[in-house]
Order: sequence, then structure tokens, then C-alpha cells
Amino acid sequence: MKHDPQWVMLLYLKNLSTFIWRTSMIKVFYDDRCPLCIREINYYKRITPSADIVWRGIDQNINTLEKNGISYIESLKILHVINTEGKLYRGVDAFILIWQQLSGWRWFAKIVKLPVIYHVSKTLYSIFARWRFNQLTHFRIGHQNDHLK
Repeated sequence: MKHDPQWVMLLYLKNLSTFIWRTSMIKVFYDDRCPLCIREINYYKRITPSADIVWRGIDQNINTLEKNGISYIESLKILHVINTEGKLYRGVDAFILIWQQLSGWRWFAKIVKLPVIYHVSKTLYSIFARWRFNQLTHFRIGHQNDHLK
């Protein structure tokens, strides 16, 4: 069976663009039931070119998270980002990776990466994330069942 070269080329370009789309963006997994998280992510979405970041609510991506070694409870506790090479970033490191993609925030990412500020930021984020996890209803339910996992 002979293939029309134009169709073969179109199929190749479609597959290539899909491959580039899937591999050239960071993937952000955020709590899509947290009002504060949604507000922040919506702000980032407004200021980010759509080709730079894939935004994924955790409720719709539990299988993807688990394939990357992230439990549902862990994904509720802190922000997770997967870079273009498939490396996983958590918490402050995840935010730094996001901020590096945002033209108005790159300077902030550089500041937060400074050693003393980085360690203070990680500590403060950990405290905030724990507090947030304990405040929201769907976090409390998950936290009560955490010992079952």
C-alpha cells in the first residue's frame, strides 16, 4: 500500500508538534479545590504565555501523579512541578521553576534561590503548607485517612 507523501508529512508534523508540546513545557500540579491556590494559579495563567506551562488540577490527574511517585495526600500538601526532562520539583523549588518561566518574576526566582533566603523560604513554606493543609475541609479528610496509605 502506497502512502500519499503529503499525508505522511502532515501526520509526521502533527506527531512532532504533539511531541514538542508534551516535552517543551513544565507541568504544574496544583490543588484545584483550594480557593487560594486557584486564585494564584489563575494569576499565573493570565501572565504566562500558554505555550510555557501546562496547568493540571490534582483531582483530574491522580494517576499521573501516582506514576511520578506522588501520593494524592502529598499532592494536597505541597505544590509539585515536573520540568521538561521529567524531574520533579516540590514546594519552594516548584515555585522557583514556575517563576523562572514568568517574565516579571524571574528576578524573584533568582532572589529566592540565594542560600539564606532559600532556606528561610523553605521553612516558611513548610509552615504555611502545613497550616493550609489543616485549614481546608478536603485536606482534613485526607489528613485523617493519611495513616491508611
